[in-house]
Amino acid sequence: MKSISVPATPCITGKGRSKLAQDEILVGLDIGTTKVCAVIGRYSETGVLEITGVGMYPSRGLRRGVIVNIESTVKSVVQAVEAAELMSGREVEAVTVGISGAHIEGVNSRGVVAVTGKGREIVKEDVDRVVDAAKAIVVPMDRAILHVIPQEFIVDDQAGIKNPVGMMGVRLESEVHIITGSVSSAQNILKSVNRAGFRVTELVLEALAASRAVLSQDEKDLGVLFLDLGGGTTNILSFIDGSPYHTSILSIGADQVTSDLSIMLKTPIESAEKVKREAGACHASAVIEDQFVHIPRVGGRPPDKISRKKILQIIQPRMEEIFGLVRERLEADGQLKRLGGGAVLAGGGALLPGAIELAADVFEMPVRLGTPQGLGGLIEEYSSPVYATAVGLVMSASQKEEGQTLGRARRSGGQGVWSKLKDWFQEFF
Repeated sequence: MKSISVPATPCITGKGRSKLAQDEILVGLDIGTTKVCAVIGRYSETGVLEITGVGMYPSRGLRRGVIVNIESTVKSVVQAVEAAELMSGREVEAVTVGISGAHIEGVNSRGVVAVTGKGREIVKEDVDRVVDAAKAIVVPMDRAILHVIPQEFIVDDQAGIKNPVGMMGVRLESEVHIITGSVSSAQNILKSVNRAGFRVTELVLEALAASRAVLSQDEKDLGVLFLDLGGGTTNILSFIDGSPYHTSILSIGADQVTSDLSIMLKTPIESAEKVKREAGACHASAVIEDQFVHIPRVGGRPPDKISRKKILQIIQPRMEEIFGLVRERLEADGQLKRLGGGAVLAGGGALLPGAIELAADVFEMPVRLGTPQGLGGLIEEYSSPVYATAVGLVMSASQKEEGQTLGRARRSGGQGVWSKLKDWFQEFF
């Protein structure tokens, strides 16, 4: 099978980097429904990945994670990147971009091949062949494979093997997690970023990038649920035995909470968002004392006074619904009981007071707030769940793994899809 070569940021480690590589910057661009985040990172002389610039600008061109207005998206991207450039003092040329939306789907697949190497020793070519076999699924003409992530390998019925190279065997099997997305949605992201004046080096699922920034390896090994509570979508990603096993996205997010407040309190969306941020809560434990807040009215009417408990009664049912839908999907896949590492919440919606406590009640497991960790630089600037995806995209740019990105994807079945991908890269890269 042929593979496509895409200009990409090289994988950089602590030792052996050239001066050019050390001076190179890595940029993560999170284009969300409510905001666009840009994060700039670089390696220090000691080999530590440091965040040197962050930028954020309101997003007006997306709906439920999908671009609906390219011009507005271009403006937001430019403003966010310029803010990050100003902080870091470096000029951005290429970016690693996240992709999300209800069109994202994840499926598990299995492939089987015979070991043909000398003496039946498994070599890298055998691993590539068995992964290719697992990738041979039917993909609709309007979709493309974004990621192919090996979960485990099986050698002659011996399961749980992470790297079979060098082992002896006759039969080699692989189980992989395949993530697909809409070609047109991805093209709109690429087009917007290119029109903003930047080159896209890699397209990464946002939940996968964010999980890299906030989850520990121990949590992944034990089994963990990662939720990215965005404005227009809720990204679901579960890990079992260190690898992703479930990927899906709900077309509902924190913006729906704002909409509920606007309708129930009869106040403009802007005022409802302010109320949510300053007085909102979704669990009784977050409202210790009942306080009152002033709610602006429309049409010049005088403001009204509403208690925080009343606001809680509006927000909590919606958040319970979101967590309940997530639980239903995990139970349908039989994964909820395998998540010994609990759940981790990231994204702007995770900052809502009481979100951790409510999630713990719904999922019946320990829940914590996910913030980027393990990096240096402007720690206070990016240590927030809001920057989890953008920081994770920077980490993805520095730690590419063979065969896990669209840029390095091989033929995935369906000549029509492959032709679309070739046209896509020829147009934008």
